[in-house]
Amino acid sequence: MSIQYADDRSEPYRVQVLDSEGRVLPNADPPDLDEETLIGIYEGMLLARRLDTRAVSLQRQGRLGTYAPMAGQEAAQVASAMALDAADWLYPTYRDHAAKIVHGMDPASIFASVGGKPAGYVAPEEVNVMPEYIPIATQIPHATGAGMAARYRGEDTAVLCYFGDGATSEGDFHEGLNFAGVFDAPVVFFCNNNQWAISTPVERQTASETIAEKAHAYGFAGVRVDGMDPLAVYQATREALEKARSPGPNEARPTLIEAVQYRYGAHSTADDPSVYRDDVPDRWEERDPLDRYRAYLRRQRHLDDERESDIEDRVVRRLEAAVEEAEAIQPDPVEMFDSVYAEPTPELEDQRADLEALRERYGDVELAGGH
Repeated sequence: MSIQYADDRSEPYRVQVLDSEGRVLPNADPPDLDEETLIGIYEGMLLARRLDTRAVSLQRQGRLGTYAPMAGQEAAQVASAMALDAADWLYPTYRDHAAKIVHGMDPASIFASVGGKPAGYVAPEEVNVMPEYIPIATQIPHATGAGMAARYRGEDTAVLCYFGDGATSEGDFHEGLNFAGVFDAPVVFFCNNNQWAISTPVERQTASETIAEKAHAYGFAGVRVDGMDPLAVYQATREALEKARSPGPNEARPTLIEAVQYRYGAHSTADDPSVYRDDVPDRWEERDPLDRYRAYLRRQRHLDDERESDIEDRVVRRLEAAVEEAEAIQPDPVEMFDSVYAEPTPELEDQRADLEALRERYGDVELAGGH
C-alpha cells in the first residue's frame, strides 16, 4: 500500500490521500473499502456536523450544559473509530462525541450527558466505550493499562486513546507512552492536533517540529496524518490497530498518530475564541472534511442528490429522536450521591439526608427556583 506524503515542509510526514477538492493525490492508494463503508463514513461525519450545530443551539437555549464543539474534526473522529473492531476499546475525551457514536453509543447519550444526566455516561454492556475524560490526559495511562491487561489475558483486542495537542504537555502523556513502549501495549494513541489548547496555540505547546516525532523517544512509531482527510485517517488508524494486535511476543507495538486538523468553533460554549484568534484561516476552510469527502464520493459515483437528501433526512430524524429521548430522562436528584464512591462516606450520607429533608419540606419545584 503506497501512501502520499505532503510536500509542504511546514507539515512534514503528513499522510494524505485526498487533496482539498476531494481528488485522490498522485501515487496515493485509498484504502480498499466497499461502498457501504464509504457511505457510512459520510453519514457519520454529517451526523457529527449536524449534532454539533444542534447541541450548541440547545446550550444557548439553556437545555444543555457546557458543550465542546467538534466542527472541523469530524473526519478524524469518525474515520478512526470506523477502523476499530467491535471488541476494541475506545478512550474518549469530552470532545469525541462522533467517535463514541460510531463505536456504539446512542446519540441520545451525548445530549443526556451534556444535560447533566448520569445515564448518558453509561455504555451498554456490549459497547466498549469508556466514559469521556474531562481532566486533560488522565485517560492515557488508563488506556495503556487496559492494553497491557488485554495482552496479559491473551485477548486479541486493541485500545484507541484520544487526546488533544494540549495533553502532550502533561506528565500523564509521558508516563502512558513510556509504559506502552516498554511493555508493548496494544494501544494506538490518537492526538487530535486541532491547533489550539483552549487559547494556547500548538507552537507554544512544544518546540518539537511535530507531535508525531515524540513517539521515537518511547521506542515506537509516530505517524502524522491529515486529520481532515477521512481516507487517510482510516488508513493510518487501521494499520496502527493491526500492528497493535500482532500475535506473538514482542510483535505487537503501539503507535502515536498525530491527526492535523483545525477546531472551527470555540473550545467550548463557555469560550470566546475571538479573544485569542482571528477567523478560521482560508487554508483550513478549504480542507473542510465534509465538503472534501462529499466531493470525492460524488466523483466516485457513490453519492448523488437523491442519496444525499435521503442521508440528510435520516440524520435529522435520528437527532430529533435523540433529543426527545434525552430530554425525557428525568433522574432523581439523589442519584448524584450514588457513584461518588463505591461505599458512601458519612459526609455523603449527611448530604443526602439534608437534600431529602429539603425536598420533603419544599418539593422539587421550589428547590429548582420554580423551573
